[in-house]
Amino acid sequence: MESKKYSIDKIRNIGIIAHISAGKTTSTERILFYTGRIHRVGETHEGTTQMNWMDQERERKITIVSAATTCFWRDCRINIIDTPGHVDFTAEVERSLRVLDGGVVVFDGVEGVESQSETVWRQADKYRVPRFCFINKLDRVGANFDYSLESIKTKLGVKTVVVNFPIGNAADFSGLVDVLKMKKITWEDEMGTKVIEEDIPEELLPKAKEYRRQLVEASAEADEGLMQKFFEGTELTYEEIIRGLRQRTINFEIVPVLSGTALKNRGIQQMLDAIIDFLPSPLDLPPVKGINPKTKEEEERKPLSTEPLSLLAFKVQADPFVGRLTYLRIYSGVLKSGSYVINTSSGTKERISRLLRMHANDREEINEAEAGDIVGAVGLSSTTTGNTLTEESRPLILESIGFPEPVISISIEPKTKADQEKLGMALNKLSDEDPTFKVRSDHETGQTIISGMGELHLEIIVDRLKREFKVEAGVGTPQVAYKETIKKSIEQEGKYIRQSGGRGQYGHVLLRLEPLERGAGFEFEDAIKGGSIPGEYIPAVEKGVKEAMEKGVVSGYPLIDIKVTLFDGSYHEVDSSELAFKIAAADALREGAKAAQPILLEPIMKVETVVPEEYVGEIMGNISSKRGQIEGSEVRGNVRSITALVPLSEMFGYSTILRSLTQGRGNFTMEPSHYQEVPPSITEQIIAGRKR
Repeated sequence: MESKKYSIDKIRNIGIIAHISAGKTTSTERILFYTGRIHRVGETHEGTTQMNWMDQERERKITIVSAATTCFWRDCRINIIDTPGHVDFTAEVERSLRVLDGGVVVFDGVEGVESQSETVWRQADKYRVPRFCFINKLDRVGANFDYSLESIKTKLGVKTVVVNFPIGNAADFSGLVDVLKMKKITWEDEMGTKVIEEDIPEELLPKAKEYRRQLVEASAEADEGLMQKFFEGTELTYEEIIRGLRQRTINFEIVPVLSGTALKNRGIQQMLDAIIDFLPSPLDLPPVKGINPKTKEEEERKPLSTEPLSLLAFKVQADPFVGRLTYLRIYSGVLKSGSYVINTSSGTKERISRLLRMHANDREEINEAEAGDIVGAVGLSSTTTGNTLTEESRPLILESIGFPEPVISISIEPKTKADQEKLGMALNKLSDEDPTFKVRSDHETGQTIISGMGELHLEIIVDRLKREFKVEAGVGTPQVAYKETIKKSIEQEGKYIRQSGGRGQYGHVLLRLEPLERGAGFEFEDAIKGGSIPGEYIPAVEKGVKEAMEKGVVSGYPLIDIKVTLFDGSYHEVDSSELAFKIAAADALREGAKAAQPILLEPIMKVETVVPEEYVGEIMGNISSKRGQIEGSEVRGNVRSITALVPLSEMFGYSTILRSLTQGRGNFTMEPSHYQEVPPSITEQIIAGRKR
């Protein structure tokens, strides 16, 4: 591996993001091949890729964890993160996008924009990640560049500029037209290593000239100098066009579109050029902002090695070779192996015992890394995903990473006494790695309950327990992670008074409970005036409220979307204690929630089913029978895609039903959409089931 130092303007931190099976991992493999990182191309379908290194990924032919790697092109260092497409692993995409500077969004040339393409696009919008599109698989039967391009414009609502387009679709795909250079591109050999540039054939010139006009016009709008030159009719130089397109891509004003087929090694060198030409270096982006924990003021750090050190931990992994491995994005300063840092999120001091440059699950030891880099660190024992690390004298807390709540749970039981001890340790490690994987004990049944984002997510967890941690465990049937909330506001008193020889207990609170909007979470407000409850007891009140919310009042599910205001109460000079206030608050919350029209909420999934036209009627009928609301449908070639909102509880076993209804020709994807109220008749069934 090159040990040469790269200046920060020569660094690109990019992610390859897409819908499941659009070709992300295959594209990444080709990038590694053309940049000389690997000398033999691995294939997803053969289970030989570098980036899908877990056994589970190779068997299922999907990406589960985001893998990081480094490669070099045109004298630049490219740090790449290959992310999962399957929505059960949305946390991996979320955390990768939080630390990326740019993205390559890959689309299937047959399907165009699919449901999860929209999801990852929205996630990239949320983290303000500049990106370009690569329309892949143009050699597949049914591939259509124009259809895919149109779907990007209409469904994602973006202004596109075509940088290159295919010569022929599907079996006729034979090369590309490079609109920037106005050349026809073909390849000498099957591996596509030698690129041949020739004149564009006559019949393709009108299309090429039209795309060229749009490209130059889009570029000229970047600044007044280019605009003036353009209006005067002076030809913009190649460098000026690139500069203008780059600026407008980084400003989210345009989205360049490229095409090719990663599997057949076509169009990847052009993708690499586009990464260097259009995507930002850390210097092109605004300085990172954070809160100084001492002054509570906002501060910013420029991406320079001369600035104070600031880094974000975006992933924790149990590595079989080095132990606990933490992936870090360095935003400013220089990080040295053996140095000490402060975790400003938790206040603990940590030592970086080793620094590693990552290549999937291979690693190379380095002594230091600078602003703009992505590295692995060993030795951070208490740092978790989303924590900020800085030098002790200049603390800062960067914006953390938000993760969705799990929607599905199963009970898990160790098979033997030896497995019992190992299970607890293994589950802790796995929840440390994955913020969307939660573990809790059910005090009533004594069972351990694990929760995640979907059936596949939990299936992989159980598989990893068995293989990586050698724990044999039995699992229950999947259960929906219902929630509870209230529909009306109420004020409630809570008292805990005990007198029994010696010191008593006295806690007295008045709480106001109010429903919040769906998805708002929990808010606690201290509105005590005139010291009717001393400040030191307020945290105990909040703790009591939170603990009571964990066990709801309808059917024992957690309460969400509630605002609790502590507005009055009283205390006793001698007998008051934190425990008394905690118990009083918990009682007030429980009694108040019972009187505030409590209801059950269920997770609703956005389901996209793709089936041949002849099965559409049956599938729509089946979705309606599952309390589903059909949102829309569209024709894609010779199949139809049906989008619907369906309660998760109705979706168990759907893949089997779909297979039998469509003779194995249908497929579907689903992702969590929102929580909504459960109909009263179903609520009764759920309560009865819980009682049993």
